[in-house]
Amino acid sequence: MPAFEIRLFGKLCALREGQAVNGLEAIKVQELLCYLLIHRDRAHSRENLASLLWGDHSTSQSKKYLRQTLWQLQAALDPPSAPGSGRLLLVDSEWVRLNPDADLWLDIAVFDEAVSLANGTRGSELEGPRARGLQRAVELYTGDLLDGCYQDWCLNERERLLEAYLASLEKLVSYCEKHGFYDAGLAYGGLVVRSDCARESAHRQLMRLLYLSGNRTAALRQYERCVAALDREFGVRPGKLTVELYEQIRADRAADISRDGGEEALPQGRNVHPIPDVLDRLRQLHTLLVDAQRQLQHDIGVVERALGAEP
Repeated sequence: MPAFEIRLFGKLCALREGQAVNGLEAIKVQELLCYLLIHRDRAHSRENLASLLWGDHSTSQSKKYLRQTLWQLQAALDPPSAPGSGRLLLVDSEWVRLNPDADLWLDIAVFDEAVSLANGTRGSELEGPRARGLQRAVELYTGDLLDGCYQDWCLNERERLLEAYLASLEKLVSYCEKHGFYDAGLAYGGLVVRSDCARESAHRQLMRLLYLSGNRTAALRQYERCVAALDREFGVRPGKLTVELYEQIRADRAADISRDGGEEALPQGRNVHPIPDVLDRLRQLHTLLVDAQRQLQHDIGVVERALGAEP
């Protein structure tokens, strides 16, 4: 059993030595912990954290709130009397970070690792270990990241993890189709359209699985559900691939459907995975924005002090 077990999908849940951690109820305490866990690979200056979480307050106030919240977080996670294999947080007068040597199990870390191992592999080409890793990953996704937090940084990370979850489910659907696990594939596909009712690629997968499992009528009904969802959400009609699949099913052209793998081609060429490059640029932009916001808070403080000193 790890010393710390923390789940960020859905409502925050933190255990130490198998016991629930108390003292994490305040939303700012949860936000600070979540941010440190998401960005667990580096240290964070107190100034940046204060500006990020309390950017609508003066510099002195935001630093005060950070000190109070850090104290609450340390008291909950790292009390002096608590047993375990080290502290989770490393805090000094200037910097805060997650202890890289902490004995920590983190659901989003396990999720990201499984997704990363399957990157660049079509669902129909997954072998057993990677497929099982994805299956465990999607089981961890019990809800959106830190449900109830609406900070921009959290919303961005939440969207990234949701898209990774939906893409992983679609890979598992293709894996199940390839191996004839139609019931499991339908269950995975159902999870996709419940999260994103207008995801056209998922509707196509469900149409294929329903037809291949012998339920042609249900496959045609799935097309109608796709049409209704696209019209309701975006006011558009299904695309060419979806219409072609519908016509094949309606004409009962089993050979055409069986021959089509049901997956779009992976990107070709050198830049198969552009996301890391984009992420690096976004992180650089984030750093610049944080610096600019810190300077703005400093200037506001200077003006406030100058105004307060006037006779």
